[in-house]
Amino acid sequence: MSSITVSNQASINSNLFNSNLFSIGAERLALLGKHHKVLMQGYLAGYVDETAFSEIALKKLIAARILWRPDEQQPLALRPLVSELIASMVADENRRQINADVAQKLEQIRNRVQAYRDAQFKGDYSVAELQLQRLTEQVHDLSGQFEEAIDSLWHRLNSDFGFVSSLDDKIRENERAQKQLRRLLDGLGLLDFNELIELAEGNNQLRKLLVSQLQNQLSSHHSSLLEVQKRLLALLAKFRQQQARSMLIANMAAFLRQHPKYQPADYANRSEVPSLFNQAAAIIPQAAVALDRASERQVLAELVRQLPRPSLHQTLEQQSASASIQPDDEAIIARQQALKLDVENFYLRVIDEASSLSALDYLLEKELAWDSEMWLYQIIAEYQALPIEEKQMFLIKREETAQSAVNNLLLIQDVKIGLQIAL
Repeated sequence: MSSITVSNQASINSNLFNSNLFSIGAERLALLGKHHKVLMQGYLAGYVDETAFSEIALKKLIAARILWRPDEQQPLALRPLVSELIASMVADENRRQINADVAQKLEQIRNRVQAYRDAQFKGDYSVAELQLQRLTEQVHDLSGQFEEAIDSLWHRLNSDFGFVSSLDDKIRENERAQKQLRRLLDGLGLLDFNELIELAEGNNQLRKLLVSQLQNQLSSHHSSLLEVQKRLLALLAKFRQQQARSMLIANMAAFLRQHPKYQPADYANRSEVPSLFNQAAAIIPQAAVALDRASERQVLAELVRQLPRPSLHQTLEQQSASASIQPDDEAIIARQQALKLDVENFYLRVIDEASSLSALDYLLEKELAWDSEMWLYQIIAEYQALPIEEKQMFLIKREETAQSAVNNLLLIQDVKIGLQIAL
């Protein structure tokens, strides 16, 4: 019974939609026939004379999607689909767009720009003006193609979803709309404004047409597509939620048909609740001792006494562990102090002799056990750590060699330290 009701409702909605579509289509076709001369003149001229229409007729033509204004600074023109319809009927091969692909549109724009430049180069300005007019129409047609597709998406959102008989059909319509949106985004991605800037080549008219106006229009298209995408995702989430609820109801109805004598139990009045309905974990209340109450001090003292104390065995293990680590730390500290002391003796030797002294020569002379690289590093570090007044007393000279013929990395081989008066 329910399926028959849904089918009848869908049939009524479909008939209502066809009736509305018929009346709207007939009205707009009548507008085309009523103003056919002015519209054909606008097709030939590339723009429509607004003064040839009354204010009411002009509003009707714009609302009927027959006329549009590509830009605020541009006059009214025929919609791209209307121009293609006229071009197809009169077999105007120069104006008819056989392929509506974006790549094909871009190729036509490139060819039209080249024809415009060739006419300017030859000094044929009338032909150049005609080519510029045709180029303007093609650019507006390209933008109008996206606008028509976006309007089609909005129409699908506002009408098609309401005239399907099931949620599955609505979800399929949503997927179709998302695929169309993806194709539009891919088409917008084909437009490379770096290439369009190169096509303009400093021509103000071409730059305004191919870059400024087109970029503003495509930015508007991107914003519209973003809103469409948000609406599609919101509708899809709503449809999925409705589908889950309808599946639950349908499954429950099927279960009741198979078990007509089923009676839901009154679980609220049962002493033993099934585990399926008893999933909540027990609530553990938080508690704390009130230290400001004198009556609870004795209870707090008893709790402190009951705290486990570390055993003697654990204490000895911790002490032994700390004892095993401590000698290593002390050895490292002692080694660092010894290195620092040897470096200080090196600087004292430089002061006593008042002459430059090689760090490696001093290392070999004293037979110190330090690594040469570590020794040189400590010599330089000690010099950098001196105060500015004391650092000015010494001069440091590094003996450096390149790592290889193809590498400019300099390696320090030796360091000579001396007093200012000695070097």
